[in-house]
Amino acid sequence: MSSERKVAVITGASQGIGAAVVDAYRGRNYRIVAIARSIRQSDDPDILAIPGDVAERSTAERAIAEGVARFGRIDTLINNAGLFIAKPFTQYSEGDYATVLSVNLAGFFHMTQVAISEMENRGSGHIVQITTSLIDHANSNLPSVLASLTKGGLDAATRSLAIEYAKRGIRVNAVAPGVIKTPMHPVETHQALGGLHPLGRMGEITDIVDAILYLESAPFVTGETLHVDGGQSAGH
Repeated sequence: MSSERKVAVITGASQGIGAAVVDAYRGRNYRIVAIARSIRQSDDPDILAIPGDVAERSTAERAIAEGVARFGRIDTLINNAGLFIAKPFTQYSEGDYATVLSVNLAGFFHMTQVAISEMENRGSGHIVQITTSLIDHANSNLPSVLASLTKGGLDAATRSLAIEYAKRGIRVNAVAPGVIKTPMHPVETHQALGGLHPLGRMGEITDIVDAILYLESAPFVTGETLHVDGGQSAGH
């Protein structure tokens, strides 16, 4: 199979933001490696579905290896898979801690390390993390230390990786959303959640997709965290 067309690897690809990112990159004629715990094979021959847990290194190794075998290259990695558990700090269980760290940190580590190893072979690549605006503005109405601990780590790692790999042709960026309208937020909560943002509304999935696509098409941007949060990170 021809390897001229670019290939994007997208985690958490079965629903919400991840599924929308898959559609957006296909709209740009990318071939896709779509990863999620529960994901079905697509009728589209340019989408390779990899069922698996990103917290397990074998998932990353399988996704990259099968993506290269089928499509011949890896150009972009979107680290979208993540967990968010909002609780007062002392109410987090050991299970909460282990689960959030395994997906948000171990998943990022495995996927990014294996993808960069492949990108180095081509001397080019682009990686985007999905973090959260909460790491820049803590909110007493939304206690979320595990999000700050893990997504804050990804924010710092974004800059570190961007500098480490800049001369090797690999860019690394992040998108920090506010609260986005996804199936995890019941409609009855939308008004209250919208009020958390200076713009007075929740974000749309398309807002995040557009931000990712901007970073994809911005070859002079690396080490950047793009806030898509209705003004939250600027103040209240």
